[in-house]
Amino acid sequence: SHCRHKMKYRHHVRIKKKTKVRNIPDRVSIHDRPIEADGKRFGDWEMDLIIGKGQKSAILTLCERSKKFLLMEKLPYGKNPDKVADTVINLLFPYRSHVLTITTDNRSEFACHKKIAKALKTSVFFTDSYSSWQKGAIENQNKLIRQYIPKGTDFRLLTDDFIKKIQYKINRRPRKKLNFSTPKIEFFKLIL
Repeated sequence: SHCRHKMKYRHHVRIKKKTKVRNIPDRVSIHDRPIEADGKRFGDWEMDLIIGKGQKSAILTLCERSKKFLLMEKLPYGKNPDKVADTVINLLFPYRSHVLTITTDNRSEFACHKKIAKALKTSVFFTDSYSSWQKGAIENQNKLIRQYIPKGTDFRLLTDDFIKKIQYKINRRPRKKLNFSTPKIEFFKLIL
C-alpha cells in the first residue's frame, strides 16, 4: 500500500492491430524507424501529452530513452498542433545535435511533425493505434508525474514553477537501469 503502484498491476494481452490513422498527413510508422533506435542508443526521444481535467489543459512531456531524462512544459495554448510543435522545438533546441529520432502516438496534436523534424533536423515516428507500449519510456515517466499531479487536476491552476520542480525531482531520482545514478547526471555526462 506504500508503493507507488499500490499493487495495482494489470496484465494485458497485446494484440497487433492495423493502424488506420487519417488525421496526420505524411506520418511515418514506427516500423520504419531505424533498428538502432532500440532505447540503448543515446539521442532517441519519446513524446506525449498528459491531459488535464475536462480535456481543457495539457502538459507536453519528452523523454530521452536511454538515460530517462525528462523535459516537460505546460501548454498555455491548449492542444493546438502548431503551438505544440513550437513548444517541442523550444524544449529540444538546446539539445538538437542529440536528437536522432522522436517517437510519439497518433494524436492530432502532433500533426505538425514535419515542422518539428525540419527545425531539429530529425525524424518523427508514430506508434500503431492503441499501442502505447511502443513508447514505454514516456508512459513510465508520465506515471511518475501523476504522483505529483493526480488525474482530475486542472493544469491551468498549476504554475510553470511547479511543473519545473516536478521535472527537477524526477530527473534527480536514482534509477536501477542507470546503476542507481540519476537521469540528470547521466544525460549531461554525454552532452558535455
